[in-house]
Amino acid sequence: MLTRLRRPAPPAADRPRWAVLLLDGCLWAALSVPLTAAFDGVPKDRMWTAAIGIPLLAAAVAVRRKRPLVALGVPVALALATSRNLFTFEYATALAVLAYLAGVRVERARPSLWFFTGIAAVSLPLCVLLVRNMWPWFTAVLTLLFNVVLPWLLGRYRRQYAALVRTGWQLAERMEHEQQAVADRTRLRERARIAGDMHDSLGHELALLALRAGALEVDPRLAPDQRAAVGELRAAAGAATEHLRDIIGVLRTDDRAEPSRLPADDSVEALVERARGSGLDVSLRRAGEPETGGTAMPVMGARAVYRVVQEGLTNAAKHAPGAPVEVRLTGDGRRLDVTVTNAPPPPGTAPSPVPVSGGNGLVGLDERVRLAGGELRAGPTPEGGFEVAARLPTTGRGPVRGPGDSSRWSVSQRELASARQQVRRRLVQTVAVPAALFTGLLLVMGVFALISPSWSVLDRGTYERLRIGDDRTAVESRLPFFSLDVPPDGTPAPPPGHVCRYYGYRAYVDDTAYALCFADGRLVSKGVVHRRDRPASK
Repeated sequence: MLTRLRRPAPPAADRPRWAVLLLDGCLWAALSVPLTAAFDGVPKDRMWTAAIGIPLLAAAVAVRRKRPLVALGVPVALALATSRNLFTFEYATALAVLAYLAGVRVERARPSLWFFTGIAAVSLPLCVLLVRNMWPWFTAVLTLLFNVVLPWLLGRYRRQYAALVRTGWQLAERMEHEQQAVADRTRLRERARIAGDMHDSLGHELALLALRAGALEVDPRLAPDQRAAVGELRAAAGAATEHLRDIIGVLRTDDRAEPSRLPADDSVEALVERARGSGLDVSLRRAGEPETGGTAMPVMGARAVYRVVQEGLTNAAKHAPGAPVEVRLTGDGRRLDVTVTNAPPPPGTAPSPVPVSGGNGLVGLDERVRLAGGELRAGPTPEGGFEVAARLPTTGRGPVRGPGDSSRWSVSQRELASARQQVRRRLVQTVAVPAALFTGLLLVMGVFALISPSWSVLDRGTYERLRIGDDRTAVESRLPFFSLDVPPDGTPAPPPGHVCRYYGYRAYVDDTAYALCFADGRLVSKGVVHRRDRPASK
C-alpha cells in the first residue's frame, strides 16, 4: 500500500512582500531600541554614533538576505567606532542577531571565518596604537567569539538542520517513487505469471490441434491436396507452439524450473561437433563438471552454458577464421567454469567484416549469465587471441547480482559517504577552528599577563622631568609604549574632558602607579596614586 507524503510548510522566501517588509521593520525597531539609551547621560561622541547607527542598521536589515556579511559588518564597524574593545551595550543585540542570520544565510563557512579574522586583525592596531594596551584587544576578541561567532554557529546549525530536513524529504519522495516502481514490477511479474498460465493452457490446445491434424493427414478418405493442406496446418500448429514457448519463456520471471526448450541433441557436444563439421578447428575438454543438460545442472545455467559456447565459437569463426579454438568445461561440484578461447588468426587471414551475431551478443549474454546467478568476462588474451568465460553455480540458482560491477557502491552509499565527509568538514570549520582560536587566545593572554607589567613601568627620572603644560606628543614619546590596563583600586575617575594614563611604579607592583592626565593636547596633571588613595597632582 502506497503512503502519500505531505510536504512541510512553504519557506520564508514565499511570503508576501508586505509580510517581509513588516518583519524587517520589526527587526529594525528591535535592534534600534538599545541605541536610544545613548541619548541620555553619555558623551556626545557616543550620542552622534548612535544617531548615525539607527539608519545604518535599517540598511543592514534591508540587505541581510542578499549580503548577510555586509549587514553584519555594519554593527561591527559602529561598535568599534564606539568602543575599541567591541563591547558596547548599544550594538550587542545587533551583533548577535545579524551574526545568527549570517550563519543561516551564508552557504560556505570560509568567507565568514575570513570575515571574523579580518575583524580581529583590524581591532588590533586600533587598540595598540590608540589605547596603547593589549587588554582591550583581548576583550574585543572575546566579544567577537561570544557575541558574534557563537550566534553564527547557532545559525550555521540551523542551516545544516534545515538542509538535512530537505534532504530527508527528497529521500522520502525518492522512496515513494521506488515504492511505486516496486508496485509496477509486481504487476509486471503477475502479468508474466498470467502469461505462463496462458502458455500452459493454450500450448495444450495447440498440441491437441496438431495431434488431430496429424490424424487427418493420414486419413485415406481425404484427397491428396486436402492431406497436404492438413499437413501444413499441423506444421503451423507446431511452429506456433514453439514460438509461444519462446515468447513466454522470455516473459517468465519466476524461479520455477521448466522443461528445456533445447532439442535433445542440441547440447554442447552437438554444438562443438557441428562447428567441427563446418571446418572450425575446435576441441572440447572436460574436468569434473556435471552434465549441462541433465538434472544436476539448473535449467537456466544449462542454457547459459550453451549460449556462452555458442557465442565464443561464433566470435572465433567471424574474427579469427582458421585459428584453433578450445572449449573447456571445469566443475568442482558447486560451480562450473566455461571458457572458449581462440588463438590469434593465422598470418594473412583477414577477419570477417560481418559483426558478431551469436543470437544475443556479449551484452545479452552477460544478462543471461547474470540471471542464472553467474558472472561473465570477455576480452583479449595476452597471446593476441580472444576469450569468453563464465562461472555458473551448479547447486541450485545462485544469487543474482546487479548489472555492472557488483563491487561499486550504490547511490545511497555514495550519498551517505558524501554526507559524512561534509559533516566532518563543517564540524572542523564551525567548531574546531573557533575552539582552537579561543584556546590560543587564552594562552596569549596568559603570556601577556606575565610579561606586560615589566613593559609598562615608567622610569622615575623620566617622570621627574615631565612638566605640567608639556605637549602631549612630546610627553608620550618618552613614555613606555604600553600602559596599565586599570589603575589601582580606589583611584577616582578623571575629570570630564581629561584622558589619564597609568604606568607602573615598579614591576609586578599593582598598589602604586604613576598617573598622567592630558587635556587639549597638553599634560595637565601628574601624580602617584596608591590603592584607595586620591591621585597627587603637581
